[in-house]
Amino acid sequence: MRAITGTTRLYGILADPIYHVKTPQVMNALFAEAGVDGVLVPFHVAPDGLAAAVEGLRRIENFGGFIATVPHKIPMLGLCDEATPDAHGVGAVNCVRRDPDGRMVGTILDGIGLVEALRASGEEPRGRRVALAGAGGAASAIAFALAGAGVSHLTIVNRTAARTQALLDRLRAAHPGLSLGTDPAAGHDILVNGTSLGMRPEDPLPFDPALLAARPFVAEAIMDPDMTPLLVAAEAAGCRIQRGRPMLESQIVLMARHMGAL
Repeated sequence: MRAITGTTRLYGILADPIYHVKTPQVMNALFAEAGVDGVLVPFHVAPDGLAAAVEGLRRIENFGGFIATVPHKIPMLGLCDEATPDAHGVGAVNCVRRDPDGRMVGTILDGIGLVEALRASGEEPRGRRVALAGAGGAASAIAFALAGAGVSHLTIVNRTAARTQALLDRLRAAHPGLSLGTDPAAGHDILVNGTSLGMRPEDPLPFDPALLAARPFVAEAIMDPDMTPLLVAAEAAGCRIQRGRPMLESQIVLMARHMGAL
């Protein structure tokens, strides 16, 4: 990493909790490789302090932008002055640029990262049947990206019926020809965990373990732990797996570009 001086531009990641984030390591390595005079640091921001934190960041003249992660992606959309059409469609933001006048401009890149990571693993989503756990910010972004990638069917598995229905309604409006469902029992080629279930040892699995018997490809959005209980169970069942870190690595350059660092 370059020495931090008075010319160094600041970037951040906002999360609650913060201990699990991997973005600082990956982004700062990219900055060093590209010769960027910048540093990205972690900010532990609780939900009730999010609006005040964003307002404070507006006032920092050498602040370039930030990554928003759990649980801030959905409320962040309403705190941005402007957001991309993708972010409005998904209903969430995970990357924000601070313009010189203090305006906050948001976008959503999680879904692109997951789809590109699948492709890098040799799993082209087009024409596949996919089950996705979750209907929050990250999961919604993944759902829209999978729909855009041409999956043949998408099943949404989520505990909150209202949030599930809201995501299905948005998907139907944007992709009227897409086959959608909520029954995880049907055969699927790919299972994707877009929830936070697996960050804590006591968490239940996001999918019924019986689904692993058909040996689908199993992908995670969680980066810490590296091997979540879902991935451990999937590997034990003979499934090919994808850890969470490739999803971040596939979008890190896009994040840096959106924040104006590259």
